[in-house]
Amino acid sequence: MTNQTKTVKLAGLDIPAIGQGSWGMGEHSSQQDKEVAALQLGVDLGMTLTDTAEMYADGGSEIVVGKAIKNIREKVFLVSKFYPHHAGSKSAVLACENSLRRLNTDYLDLYLLHWRGHIPLSETIEVMEKLKAQGKIKNWGVSNFDTSDMQELWRNAQGDHCQTNQVLYHLGSRGIEYDLLPWCQEHSLPVMVYCPTAQAGSLRNGLLNNPEVVQLAKEKNCSVIQLLLAWCVRSGRVIAIPKSTSEVHVRENAKAGQIVLNTEDLQRLDKVFPPPSHKMRLDVV
Repeated sequence: MTNQTKTVKLAGLDIPAIGQGSWGMGEHSSQQDKEVAALQLGVDLGMTLTDTAEMYADGGSEIVVGKAIKNIREKVFLVSKFYPHHAGSKSAVLACENSLRRLNTDYLDLYLLHWRGHIPLSETIEVMEKLKAQGKIKNWGVSNFDTSDMQELWRNAQGDHCQTNQVLYHLGSRGIEYDLLPWCQEHSLPVMVYCPTAQAGSLRNGLLNNPEVVQLAKEKNCSVIQLLLAWCVRSGRVIAIPKSTSEVHVRENAKAGQIVLNTEDLQRLDKVFPPPSHKMRLDVV
């Protein structure tokens, strides 16, 4: 059963353009059953990419995800992320093994450096390739890398083995469109975006209540959240990973992949939330 029509080529696979995030899960044991059920429903509805990180709830999110995928591992494209201080030749192996233990799985489909630290990229690349050779991960990538970081990554041997860059992106935060997104597209690198509906940002209310956004959602017969998700994945080269623990919202998220925005729709949104006209610092939360 699936609600999605749009896919993105990632690591040689056709991955649904809307996946699932888990930032905020695993923080309260009383919510665990609800979180597990939401993730399982999302996979059932076609949101098979599931993203987590060792940082989220100090590993608690990975535990929740592990319980959610226990009997459906083969259906899930599993992504986790590691701290910059775990990016060294020995620490990355230990971090990966700890994540695998919490997730109760033998391998990750994709392992990401959560953000850039002080450990040389060459060392991180080398250990990622080692983890691949050991079968502990199938692919690796990065997160919160700006254009200059990606250029430096590509200058390193095997740096172009990177499969994605996960960054913040939504209608109210479009800075990556100036240079980072075009760079990734030129290098056939799909972009994964967190907070696609500004979940953790100060702009959330401004997005959800904007009259033009609300009106367009009504015309499209969808919710504002669905409209914002559809906008994020409009290019066919971006994967959005919204997080939800509500069954109603999970179902809404899954259906957002069916919404098509035409040129006129996009122009209307551009007027209220214009694309960048100059280089902007990479937005993070």
